[in-house]
Amino acid sequence: MAKKVKEEHCAFCGRSGSESEVLIPSAIAPGIYMCAECADQIHEILSEYRHQVGGGSSASMKGAANGVPALDKLPKPKEICAFLDQYVIGQESAKRYLSVAVYNHYKRLAQYQKDAAKKKSTRSKKEGESADDVEIEKSNIILVGPTGTGKTLLAKTIAKMLEVPFTIVDATVLTQAGYVGEDIESLLTRLLQVADYDVERAQRGIVFIDEIDKIARKGDNPSITRDVSGEGVQQGLLKLLEGSIVNVPPQGGRKHPEQKMIPVDTKNILFICGGAFDGIERKIAQRLNTHVVGYSTDASKGRIDRDNYLAYVAPQDLKSFGLIPEIIGRLPILTHLDPLDRDALRRVLTEPKNAITRQYEKLFEMDGMKLTFTPEALDLIVDKAIEYKLGARGLRAIVETVMIDAMYEAPSGTRKTFDVTADYVREKLEKSHFELNKDAVKEA
Repeated sequence: MAKKVKEEHCAFCGRSGSESEVLIPSAIAPGIYMCAECADQIHEILSEYRHQVGGGSSASMKGAANGVPALDKLPKPKEICAFLDQYVIGQESAKRYLSVAVYNHYKRLAQYQKDAAKKKSTRSKKEGESADDVEIEKSNIILVGPTGTGKTLLAKTIAKMLEVPFTIVDATVLTQAGYVGEDIESLLTRLLQVADYDVERAQRGIVFIDEIDKIARKGDNPSITRDVSGEGVQQGLLKLLEGSIVNVPPQGGRKHPEQKMIPVDTKNILFICGGAFDGIERKIAQRLNTHVVGYSTDASKGRIDRDNYLAYVAPQDLKSFGLIPEIIGRLPILTHLDPLDRDALRRVLTEPKNAITRQYEKLFEMDGMKLTFTPEALDLIVDKAIEYKLGARGLRAIVETVMIDAMYEAPSGTRKTFDVTADYVREKLEKSHFELNKDAVKEA
């Protein structure tokens, strides 16, 4: 008669090897096992404990990854602004607002973790007694400025400095749930993807919502059709901006009942909204009443800079443009970006760390060639950008057009130096579509 083989069991729950996916043997005591189900349950309990405590050795190791440095290591507003100066030319007002807002936001996160740890360690306190009675509220930001002035670059640069998950989303594709387009929760899906689906890390990230002006209310007139891509999207954004637990589809796309959702708390996510708000200058001018006729005009009206009405933008102007009051209230920090003049465009070409000319010099250097732009060539490139009304974003398009032939020939040639002169820029632009479309741009 064959001897019956004894079956191994989990030392925690008693589940047999045939009932479990796998039995994990002990490295110390032979014959002691743990089943996969118990291992998963322990992992969930440990994750929940670390989330509640917000401290301990594991939390301190993940502090930098979560984007919440200690208060003494947190960069000060002047340091944040100085870092922005290395990448963004001008826009001093926007840099100040962003620096202070981001600094206060991460002080709030640091205080939140500190209070959570203190509450955990003082369980003997009376119920209702908190570690700190003052709760700092989140301050989301809205940037108003013409296209190509640096709204997206400012947000990208701040995320680079703080090393937190950062994503850029376009508001133009958003619609109310149930309609053709992307659901509002897709904003957080992209943030999760950037954070490698680490929910803890994603909940301390930054979301830049571009083209926020495109979801403005289409009109005040009642209609039989719903404004599903305008006011409907604004209503849906309210819970995200203010802070709530949102069920996010992990792979994006339309939501389905059978799809497993990931709960994400947006309370500690900083939202930065940007938009050109084309035509808002007329709303501002109307509010400032700059076209008064007569002798009783206010003397302060004469001090208004009529070339840059955006400097006087106020929440009521956003409401007149089509944003609902509820969403304006959840974007308490409002700042503007100035249009780039000739001097600013000239500096954009050469001064930032990632300046366009530096990028091309690096590309040629990798082929063993030294590239040089003459001052006259740079001036001509700036003049063409102003002439074509392309702004800072168009500088790269012009330089790319000028350099395409040289980049084609350089890797196969033997030259060690290459100078880009004004005559060379003029010659290449005359052969390109830029000069062909010159008259059309002027008419526009």
